[in-house]
Amino acid sequence: MARLKENKGRERRIEMEAVVDAYNSEERAMGWYYYLEERLKVPFKARCKAKRQISPLRVGEDVDVLGMAPEEECDSEIFVQVRWCGRGLAVPLSQLQPLGGGCDNQTGCWGLALLGGARLSTMI
Repeated sequence: MARLKENKGRERRIEMEAVVDAYNSEERAMGWYYYLEERLKVPFKARCKAKRQISPLRVGEDVDVLGMAPEEECDSEIFVQVRWCGRGLAVPLSQLQPLGGGCDNQTGCWGLALLGGARLSTMI
């Protein structure tokens, strides 16, 4: 999966909005969880953009994102609940590309969400 180019402004925004007052990996993970839980507008459609060994989704497959996965599933990476083959399933947020919608503002919330998934993996 491609890494995002470092951006000092984005990094500062992340520190101030998502992980402010987080002193360890668990607190950072929960900071991201609650930050996204407040901002993702569900349901919305998304497309799988990357193959992952932990997920049955195929690249190019469309799913309905229903909300955040339970907290305990998001301690090392952000997962979202999707409807897949008629049932609920939690998949990594970083595996998905939104097909319109998905955020409560137009200032790059989805980009922050994807970065959050990537950062949690490297911070924990």
